[in-house]
Amino acid sequence: MTYSSLIKFLAVVIGGFTLIGCNSSPNQSSIEQNDKILKMLYWQAPTILNPHLSTGFKDAEASRITLEPLATFNPDSELIPVLASEIPTEENGGIAKDGKSIVWKLRQDVKWSDEQPFTAKDVVFTYEFITNPKVGSVNAKEYLNIEKVEALDDYTVKVTFKEVNPAWYSVFVGSAGMILPSHLYNEYNGENARSAPYNLIPIGTGAYSVVQFKPGDSVIYQPNPHYRYPEKISFDTVEIKGGGDATSAARAVLQTGEADFAYNLQVESNILQELAKGGKGNIVTNFGSNSERILLNYTDPNRATPDGERSSLQFPHPFLSDSNVRQALALAVDKNTIATQLYGITGKPTNNFLLAPPQYVSNTPVPEFNMEKAKELLDNAGWIDSNGDGIRDKNGVEMKVVFQTTVNPLRQKTQEIIKQSWQSLGVGVELKTIDASIFFSSDPSNTDTVERFYADVQMFTTGNENPDPTAYFKVYTCDNIPQKSNNWSGNNYSRYCNKEFDRILATVTTELNPENRANIFKQLNDILIQDTVVVPIVHRADTVAVSNSLQGVNLTPWDLKTWNIADWKK
Repeated sequence: MTYSSLIKFLAVVIGGFTLIGCNSSPNQSSIEQNDKILKMLYWQAPTILNPHLSTGFKDAEASRITLEPLATFNPDSELIPVLASEIPTEENGGIAKDGKSIVWKLRQDVKWSDEQPFTAKDVVFTYEFITNPKVGSVNAKEYLNIEKVEALDDYTVKVTFKEVNPAWYSVFVGSAGMILPSHLYNEYNGENARSAPYNLIPIGTGAYSVVQFKPGDSVIYQPNPHYRYPEKISFDTVEIKGGGDATSAARAVLQTGEADFAYNLQVESNILQELAKGGKGNIVTNFGSNSERILLNYTDPNRATPDGERSSLQFPHPFLSDSNVRQALALAVDKNTIATQLYGITGKPTNNFLLAPPQYVSNTPVPEFNMEKAKELLDNAGWIDSNGDGIRDKNGVEMKVVFQTTVNPLRQKTQEIIKQSWQSLGVGVELKTIDASIFFSSDPSNTDTVERFYADVQMFTTGNENPDPTAYFKVYTCDNIPQKSNNWSGNNYSRYCNKEFDRILATVTTELNPENRANIFKQLNDILIQDTVVVPIVHRADTVAVSNSLQGVNLTPWDLKTWNIADWKK
């Protein structure tokens, strides 16, 4: 298709949206046309279509329509092949007897959307890209245990680990395992990675290909003409539209029927349930691994090094480096009120960092909200209001915090509930909101990202993306701290460093006994909670709206909502 013909096609498609929305009595041809168009609302709009360069789920969601991993976990936590022809096992020779290597056999009928063949070279290159420190990939931690990845032939890949690895399925699998085309990214495997044009118009192996991308606004896809299952493709056009808010996105699916799918409905429960009465769609929820949590900054966001770096390891936070202060702030978070009044059926109060799979979840006590105990901790630590201004202080330092999160009405109400409690403790609180397209962009040049953390406290949702949570815990290792020297590429946003935590985590990578592994994961969880590195608030259900006419949406905790979009149809 030529560029001019593509523009004409898109004009027809977009025009079709308007006509259908305005016609109260559409004729049969309009209905048939609408059945071939999938309209998806992502109020947090994607800004980049390379999942290895962004921490935002929104970007990975949009990428997953085009890019694919070697395998993924379905809703039943079963590992199923995608670009691989089979899952490695000891029986088929895919898993080495010493547990130090695996062999992936690749499908031989896969082509990139530009008609180039998919081969083992692409898998090897993706590993090299992700682990290249000059690239600054957000998924590098997933691949730290690999010694080498080699192509044995065009359709066979061998992954050798540094040590015995019972969690071999944590690489090239699911959302962090999406494969990139080596023939296009070869010249962008370095500091120029973010300038690759394929970050905006990716070439993939999935069911649909990107034909237009407006970062922060919309993505339009058409069928991949070289997709290996052409009979599965149901739509002529797939459109992701960003902007607005979660409530308006829910309304467009549940009440007005203007859209087919709405993502990440972080909407107050009473509003969501009222919208569901519209009869045009259904709310689909899945309690997976994600939680809304507060992160506390162990470094000082207000002091700068000579070269301008703030939240630097050189300067510990003036009061959040005190465990008594962190514990006091955690005790003053009313999780039950936030969960019941704001989240309702889409959230449950939690005190755990790790929420899935169930065999690894710690038996931590019910979240405690205790203002008197919080005040006592601050008093005993010497933080008192010495000058009568209503704010605690010590050695001339006022206990004031900047509390940041993304723009979202439910999050702003959560901020207000927490602010009220903290202020009654004698803590000054300034609330800050940042657009999600900036906050989760992982743009090293932007100071408002989660990596920079130029605030005292920040709040967002995340969780482990694999049934093995080793990589999830690696977030809090000492060598994963984002700083100027690593181009802000780490995920340890709190700048927490505990050598004992790192030592215990290292033991799980070679532990083969399932019960022992479970105990180690629980111990790691408890260390993070006891040190008040993170304050989990609500176990959030993945919540989406699906129109009555859309079939095939099947949420899994271990991949993105769009993981099986080839199976969606009207």
